[in-house]
Amino acid sequence: MSVYQLKSRFQNILRPFVRRLAAGGVTANQVTLAAAAISLAIGAFLVVAADTRWFLLVPVWFFLRMALNAVDGMLAREHGQKSVLGAYLNELTDVVSDAALYLPFAFLHPGVDWWVALVIFLSVLTEFAGVLGQTVGASRQYDGPLGKSDRAVLFGVLGAFVALGGTFGPWTAWLFAAACLLLALTVVNRVRAGIREAAGYGG
Repeated sequence: MSVYQLKSRFQNILRPFVRRLAAGGVTANQVTLAAAAISLAIGAFLVVAADTRWFLLVPVWFFLRMALNAVDGMLAREHGQKSVLGAYLNELTDVVSDAALYLPFAFLHPGVDWWVALVIFLSVLTEFAGVLGQTVGASRQYDGPLGKSDRAVLFGVLGAFVALGGTFGPWTAWLFAAACLLLALTVVNRVRAGIREAAGYGG
């Protein structure tokens, strides 16, 4: 089960807040761009931060960003703000923001950098595989086991671990190797789901 499947419950909680934003003239694209800008700023700050306690920003921001991702989607769908530009921004900023927030972990232990780089690459590939469903007559695919929301949980936990004094070591390579395997499986699952849907066999 993917964390993504809990999204509908989260949206129900946020709906009254979204109505107030829409009434105040806030647009979905503004929320999308603001979330991306903050993600980039946090990622850049953590790369140069001397105190690892700042990594507590990662789980806090991932939670807030998940809320903002739900907010911009609801503004677009439920308040007549859908646009072609918004569709591009939604996909592109998510990938860039994720990469920015994963990158600081590459500097925590020698030898971890290329593992984090591989996780970033495979994460981009999972989202690309998900979007490609729309090009073959299927819907945008969100299958796991390590989709965007699941990765947010993984890196959020790692961020809290580091902030509370935990250190990376040789075990980290095994963790990221497992994450890479799950990401590869996610790509396969999204491709298969897209093919099944496009062929008319259902999701």
